Amino acid sequence: MRLQFLLASLVLPLSSGFVTPNNGMAKTSKPTSTTSLSVKRMPIMMPTQEPMVPYRAPGSSYDQFIGLQSRQLRDRKLWIARYIDEEASNSIISSLLYLQSESDKEDIKLYLNIPGANLRPALAIYDVISELKADGVKIATTNIALCAGMGSLIAGAGTKGMRYSLPNARFLLQKTGMDQVFQGQATDIALEVRNIKKWNELMNVEISKVTGQSLERIDNDLKRDFYLSSEEAVRYGLIDEVLLPMPGKRTPPSDVVDLGSFQSGSEQKYQGEGAPPAEGQQQPGAPGQGMFSNGNDDDGPKIAKG
Repeated sequence: MRLQFLLASLVLPLSSGFVTPNNGMAKTSKPTSTTSLSVKRMPIMMPTQEPMVPYRAPGSSYDQFIGLQSRQLRDRKLWIARYIDEEASNSIISSLLYLQSESDKEDIKLYLNIPGANLRPALAIYDVISELKADGVKIATTNIALCAGMGSLIAGAGTKGMRYSLPNARFLLQKTGMDQVFQGQATDIALEVRNIKKWNELMNVEISKVTGQSLERIDNDLKRDFYLSSEEAVRYGLIDEVLLPMPGKRTPPSDVVDLGSFQSGSEQKYQGEGAPPAEGQQQPGAPGQGMFSNGNDDDGPKIAKG
């Protein structure tokens, strides 16, 4: 009897794993055991990893898949589409220095979508861009969506004449506060606030250098959040040009391309439209000269009528 009791006590916990939940629909004294398992279908998720694209290295005979941003970095295009903190600043600065080491004669293109930035990391990026420009590297900046806070200063830090924006992009100039919550004695808090105020004044000086506006106007504009559209940013001096789509951008600069016309130096010739035959020569389309002797271009099978 004791052996049977031990076996029953081992079997009961195993069978209790297949118990249907009681939601109050059926009032039973004990749960009902079943061997059916409930299956929950997981929702279909889009891939969150970086897209992979084929790339063939110079001198190589085969392609390899690399990340999309890495592929664009090889073309000296750098995307900055994130909040700029210490980690992002280190990655961006290292990429800029690598592109300079590869070639200091070719341009660097920055595509910006910066929702915000910490003060000190963003100023580090601004200093590196200024240093690269001093070394002769041309840096083009393009705002594709939003450049807020220090992102607007980075957008205006590019080479003059190469600072662009898309038509519907926006800029937000604003003063920066503390990067994180600061705790301590009242004297320490006052020192931190005085330091933030000093850095904001320094940022206003840099915005004045970039835009050409006076410090008095910048101080007055930055009392509140100062939004700028693309056209307003051009007039303010923050950027140089708005990239507008051209209606005839697909049309080549020469004559309009039509069906059967090609962009080449020689005139397009069709069958039977060659130069007039010389004396003693018969035109290719004349009777007795090949399959076009019937005078039309019907290549189908000959069907008897009637």
